[in-house]
Amino acid sequence: MMKEGTLICDFSGAYGAQGFLPWMLREAGNAVQVLDFKGLEGTNCYCDHAAALMIGSMLPEKLPWLRWIDSGDYHYMTHLLALREEEPFHLLLLDNHPDNQEPAFGGVLSCGSWVKAMREGNPCLMDILWIGPENGEYREWMEKRRGERLYVSLDKDVMSPDWARTDWSQGLYSLADVDEILRFAMAEMEIAAIDVCGEISASKGGSPEDNKINFETNTKLYNLLCQN
Repeated sequence: MMKEGTLICDFSGAYGAQGFLPWMLREAGNAVQVLDFKGLEGTNCYCDHAAALMIGSMLPEKLPWLRWIDSGDYHYMTHLLALREEEPFHLLLLDNHPDNQEPAFGGVLSCGSWVKAMREGNPCLMDILWIGPENGEYREWMEKRRGERLYVSLDKDVMSPDWARTDWSQGLYSLADVDEILRFAMAEMEIAAIDVCGEISASKGGSPEDNKINFETNTKLYNLLCQN
């Protein structure tokens, strides 16, 4: 299954600092669309109404299949991107956190409430499988939905610090574990889209070692996703 097109949503500058952004531009060239959201107010962990409207206006009419959405602080982008889906889909969420909390401030969308917002506000969403610290079963779920459309959202904080450095508490999965899950999903279901978050910026304490590990994992994920 070969899909084309990559979207990079740059909120924090992390992709440039780790070298992933220039690597992607060399690797995929014109197939990469970069949206510069740095400096856009109302986006850090919470996405207020004005910011959501601005982000929506900047998204391309035809969204690439693979989306890189920066750190987990911006995981609400999954909800905003999936609103563009026009056909029914399931969501596979790999994340150390369920992200289904009640909004803390007057219903404002956040990185911790977007799953709840998606459940309540996306008519195309059929159901959700969360793979996290307490749930690693996925084969039977996917087999029962074989051939149906699947949106995959991967927060790299599901992995241990050996494989990803994030600004949230992390799980115990290895890159090989994630690789196995993604390969099974791509074999069993029709992948509607995949997004990836879980970076760490310099402003959140990201170090050269953090950048090195994230760069290596990101390039391996890109090669897995775009060459299968």
